[in-house]
Amino acid sequence: MSEAVEYDVVVLGGGPAGENVVDRTRAAGLSTALVESELVGGECSYWACIPSKALLRPVLARADARRVPGLAGAVAGPLDAAAVFAHRDYWTGNWKDDGQVDWLESVGAHVYRGHGRLYGVRKVAVTSPEGEHHVLSARHAVVVATGTRAVIPDLPGIADARPWTSREATSAQEAPGRLLIVGGSVVAVEMATAWQALGSRVTLLVRGSGLLPRMEPFAGELVADALREAGAVVRTGVAVESVVRDGSTGPVTVVLEGGETLEGDELLMATGRTPRTEDIGLDTVGLTPGAWIAVDDSCRVPGIDWLYAVGDVNHRALLTHQGKYQARIAGSVIAARAAGNTPLDTGRWGAHVATADTEALPQAVFTDPEAASVGLTLAEAERAGHRVRAVDHDLGKVSGAGLYADGYRGRARMVVDLDREILLGATFVGPGAAELLHAATIAVAGEVPIARLWHAVPAFPTISEIWLRLLEAYRG
Repeated sequence: MSEAVEYDVVVLGGGPAGENVVDRTRAAGLSTALVESELVGGECSYWACIPSKALLRPVLARADARRVPGLAGAVAGPLDAAAVFAHRDYWTGNWKDDGQVDWLESVGAHVYRGHGRLYGVRKVAVTSPEGEHHVLSARHAVVVATGTRAVIPDLPGIADARPWTSREATSAQEAPGRLLIVGGSVVAVEMATAWQALGSRVTLLVRGSGLLPRMEPFAGELVADALREAGAVVRTGVAVESVVRDGSTGPVTVVLEGGETLEGDELLMATGRTPRTEDIGLDTVGLTPGAWIAVDDSCRVPGIDWLYAVGDVNHRALLTHQGKYQARIAGSVIAARAAGNTPLDTGRWGAHVATADTEALPQAVFTDPEAASVGLTLAEAERAGHRVRAVDHDLGKVSGAGLYADGYRGRARMVVDLDREILLGATFVGPGAAELLHAATIAVAGEVPIARLWHAVPAFPTISEIWLRLLEAYRG
């Protein structure tokens, strides 16, 4: 190994979480190096959030337009798939990271390309694609932000079947005639929505009883109904036993428990994520390779005062925006500790704790209809011991929704803590519903009293008038 190059902070992983750590530490005047083995910008930029939403935007816009009188006939035909793919490719930078690297260098960060591994206390060893070796030493902190990869279940025949993961599903250049999707969470339902609209015949195979199991049950029910109406087959309570591929390019056959077989041209396994920690040197600091990295609310690893983990790799909240939020918190902690500013602000909702991960976690699912939620579901609130009441309203009964689209279908729920009269959670399902989410996030994170929300007057005629309807229903 070469002699160590010293920085204040070394970040292992260049996705959105890692980039945001760099942003915060550089803003604090700390020298920072970032190590990335693939594309700077990470999974979100090239194989997840950005390309999936680029695929979905034309799908949802067409669905909305088809519900608008005077416009429906103009969008009755199929999507221009080639144009959709070109739009997606533009937003991924054609899978080149020049722009991301330029930004990092513009803020004074040093980018190392290659595989990085922890190398004992405050050190990271980097092996470049050309076989060069570097050792980076951190004066103050090393931050692990290596993210996750898709889980491929260990099923008979799965390796030879060469299934899609989220990477192939978001980067494919043509629609398979028949697409089998295994899973019922966000990747599964978003990709079912996109590829059904792009011309595939989609079959969704779900082990559980419904879709989107981490949201209110009605969210998954409404999304499943819409997928079926669009032509997809949605089957719940089924499990895959084995997979067979016919030759190198032939169809793939899924064998269900009980012996039933289904044939498709491609198979997408959307069955979860696993941390990318199997070969990053965790063993050199007493941690378990391949495991999630446990952290405290400041995103610091307990017992190792210089090591932090942000983003999916810590398993607190597998969402890009939460990883970026954690990075902002961790960056502030690292900067404060480097400056000798103690004690830190670690009270609930303090500047140096990632409270929102557990108290006000927002998520938007870009299906048709969209599903958006923040905070606790009714079931989660009850399990946590809160005395709560759920208040529901038909989202389609709001004037703004009726003007947005003919036959608008949706539902809204707020979960109220009856002892404190604040919101613990909210869920909205319907076309365009994702744009309702941030108001709910502010209400939950701010613990805004119901009595004060009464004075937050929604503009007429917008879909956000659902807030008035929910508050009226709560007051009775």
